[in-house]
Amino acid sequence: MPTAEDTALTDRQVEVLELREAGLTQREVAERLGTTASNVSAIERAAQENVGQARRTLELVRTLRSPVRFTVDAGTYFEDLVDAVYDHGDEAGIKVDYCTPELNAHLYGELEDHVADSRLDTAVEVGLTEDGEVKVYVDGA
Repeated sequence: MPTAEDTALTDRQVEVLELREAGLTQREVAERLGTTASNVSAIERAAQENVGQARRTLELVRTLRSPVRFTVDAGTYFEDLVDAVYDHGDEAGIKVDYCTPELNAHLYGELEDHVADSRLDTAVEVGLTEDGEVKVYVDGA
């Protein structure tokens, strides 16, 4: 069985996730581990929170490592965010790896929970990699 040694998960979380991935119900996992289904649910929920935190950490690191980084303020129109990505790419001599519809879809997919009435409702950090990938990090997301 995989171990949690080098991850953000506990051994128990790995054990529960592995059994759930094998198709066992929470009740079956609880019986196998000698605990309750509600405890299995809590372990699973905590594991998912740890996984989410690890993903956000990776997003931050990828953004910080991008050679081009800039902050877009809350209240910025979404279309102005898209324009800012292309403008910063042009200034740095980086060809953005998305056409406009693709960039819109990519950014909206990353920021959907932070857009209201076509405006950002929180500030975001944007990074452009050497390859033209667009990384987005929202503090506290």
